[in-house]
Amino acid sequence: MALDFAQGACEIGTRLQRVPNMKEVTMDLVPLGDRVIVRSLEAEDVTSSGIVIPDTAQEKPQRGEIVAVGSGRIEDGKTIPLEVSEGDVVIYAKYGGTEVRVEGEDLLVLRESDILAKVV
Repeated sequence: MALDFAQGACEIGTRLQRVPNMKEVTMDLVPLGDRVIVRSLEAEDVTSSGIVIPDTAQEKPQRGEIVAVGSGRIEDGKTIPLEVSEGDVVIYAKYGGTEVRVEGEDLLVLRESDILAKVV
């Protein structure tokens, strides 16, 4: 996996040919501490009346599926496990987290505190 910090964005999983002399770093993406990795669940692209809404007109998604979780937060020297797990569908803060691109897929790295609720 390659990281590209030269363009101001973190792109993981693809090689970027447009940046000459860039050092390539390979690594697995594993969330640390109280962080989780979320795949956004896109809203419907078509209204009930059949009108197609382009991506540029849609609001940022706030619902996603957790694909990886960190080990938990540390309080008083003890590790407290997270309340969410892989596969959970969650509602998260609208502008929380950091967007990353992994092997062509857009993901979001969030702190557990940015998660507002689990969808059951």
